[in-house]
Amino acid sequence: MSDNEGNTLGQQPSFGPPWADRLVKIMQPPEDADQAQRLFHGRGHAYEGLEHVTVDWLPPVALITLFAPAAPHEIETLADHLINTLPHCKSVQLQHRYLQAGPTDVIKGKLVSQLTIQEGELKYYLSLGKARNTGLFLDMKHGRQWVQKHSSNQRVLNLFAYTCGFSVAAFAGGAQMVMNVDMSSAALSTGRENHRLNKHPLKSLHFNKLDIFKSFGRLAKQGPFDLLICDPPTFQKGSVDIAKDYPKILRRLDQFMAPESTVMLCLNALNLGRDFLVDHMAELAPRFVLKTELKPPAVFVESENRGLKILIFESE
Repeated sequence: MSDNEGNTLGQQPSFGPPWADRLVKIMQPPEDADQAQRLFHGRGHAYEGLEHVTVDWLPPVALITLFAPAAPHEIETLADHLINTLPHCKSVQLQHRYLQAGPTDVIKGKLVSQLTIQEGELKYYLSLGKARNTGLFLDMKHGRQWVQKHSSNQRVLNLFAYTCGFSVAAFAGGAQMVMNVDMSSAALSTGRENHRLNKHPLKSLHFNKLDIFKSFGRLAKQGPFDLLICDPPTFQKGSVDIAKDYPKILRRLDQFMAPESTVMLCLNALNLGRDFLVDHMAELAPRFVLKTELKPPAVFVESENRGLKILIFESE
């Protein structure tokens, strides 16, 4: 994900034009109050003056995320609305993403730092207040649903696995095996717990703490794979710069993918469009042809088509 821009550390709160009342009028109630979901997405720049805020419903927590400072009375207005209208809401929390560590405050209700959320029939552990990200990216819901529907009897390679949301979906869809690869042992540990939470035996699941760009030989030995899921971060200092590093993966696909295989490529970079993936695949992996493009849930409105891209290629 790339929602990490914002004002600098130490900047004073903004007292600009009122925005909370307008957001409350625009924001739709949850489609299913038991399901985790985004309620408002300002980061797509589709709502003028609301670009700095998102609202997520993570039952029983409403999470407001600010990407720029805001006046306390505006935050209070939004928090009051959320705790009074969301069913069984026990906590309204505010994450300051414009600060380097992304600290989180409890605005209403009680502290809830560890919780289990539901997406469809699957469950995932989330952690609030300890890191900038909670443990599951809500805009990837349709990607996980697609993986669940297309994983039966597949050998799946999940690169940049994070907390293994795709792996949970793949195993629920009948995958033969899943190999999860990530640099974070903590994220992979949460991934194991996510599988246990869904009562998945770990016998056919693999969790590998590896530097992908130094491990292509090992991937080749573990393959061939029928389905690749690649959802890299846009930038991580010292490990990933996706504009330079994505092509390194694409040119190696023939080494570890089966002759008849499918590749899901995800991209969430403000300065890179879908053509970045399409053009590099045509050049570096021409046997794979674009078949499907998935869109995030409707709430993730983007005015300039700069949001999440999910492209699915099949070998021919």
